[in-house]
Amino acid sequence: MQTLALFTIALAFAFTFTNGFQDAGSIAATLIASRSATPRQGVSLIAVMAFLGSILGGSAVAFTFFGLLTIDSGPETILVLFAAVLSATLWNLLTWYHSLPSSSTHALVGGLLGAGIAAAGMGSVYWGVAELLTPPHELTGVVKIIAFLLLSVLIGFVGSYALHRVGGVLLRNAKRSANRTVIRLNWASAALMSFANGANDSQKQMGIIALVLFAAGETLGPSIPLWARFGCAILLALGTLGGGWRIMKTLGHRIFRLEPIHSFNSQLSSGLAIVLANFAGAPISSTHVISMSVLGVGAAEDHKRVHWSVGKDILLAMVTTIPATMLFAGGVYLLLAYLTGG
Repeated sequence: MQTLALFTIALAFAFTFTNGFQDAGSIAATLIASRSATPRQGVSLIAVMAFLGSILGGSAVAFTFFGLLTIDSGPETILVLFAAVLSATLWNLLTWYHSLPSSSTHALVGGLLGAGIAAAGMGSVYWGVAELLTPPHELTGVVKIIAFLLLSVLIGFVGSYALHRVGGVLLRNAKRSANRTVIRLNWASAALMSFANGANDSQKQMGIIALVLFAAGETLGPSIPLWARFGCAILLALGTLGGGWRIMKTLGHRIFRLEPIHSFNSQLSSGLAIVLANFAGAPISSTHVISMSVLGVGAAEDHKRVHWSVGKDILLAMVTTIPATMLFAGGVYLLLAYLTGG
């Protein structure tokens, strides 16, 4: 069991790296494509702020993941986690290869659900439906995750659309030199966004590691060791530095030609959506929030100039990620359980 636990923790760290070039790469896209920063400047800023967000961002999101499965501790739980993280990692690599901004969060949630159901049926997942339908009508479990995933992309689209409309009115008589101020604000909004993203994204992997340690009997409850927090922070930053260029090209150039004001509105609305989710302890998809915010500013500027076909591809990845990773993780779990005699 200890060997499997070590493999699962190592895989969670590898997933954090792929998470870096998926989600954090998306954040750098608008800053760089709007020519507010050079590629080296933009990626460095995002990597540093994502690292700080991972270290200082708390643990509420991680504990949401900790309570998602109701399987008893032991080898079965570790096998479920291994299958879940493996499927999410492979999905990240597949979508990255095809230059599609996909969601590491969706992939990980789908993996956990699929492997958990394969291991112990529908009752192994903490759905949160009963808590939603009965007083005091709390958002918990899978219901909470799905609700904030949907709410965050809505805020990303509507927020950026509204900000760009309002900004257009306020800046209608502005001189071209005002662009320098917008660029500085763009750096500030990108820093906020990447800090919030680091706080949200890294906690998903921390939650998995906490679950593995609990299932292996190394801890008595949900706790995140310092080495896990620093490991996730470092790998998220390295993933940002090392592999996000494919996703940056899609978000920065293929949807809509971005100017600094577009990037600022996109980053600000996305950052606020993720900060809200962090306070609520809800894991969300930074990639999808940013993607929808880019579509939002494009629609506010001129919907005819938006390449909606790319938006359709992103939406397709959005709705297929959870079902696809559920099926894959369930299959991986059943295969591993068979091979290990489980």
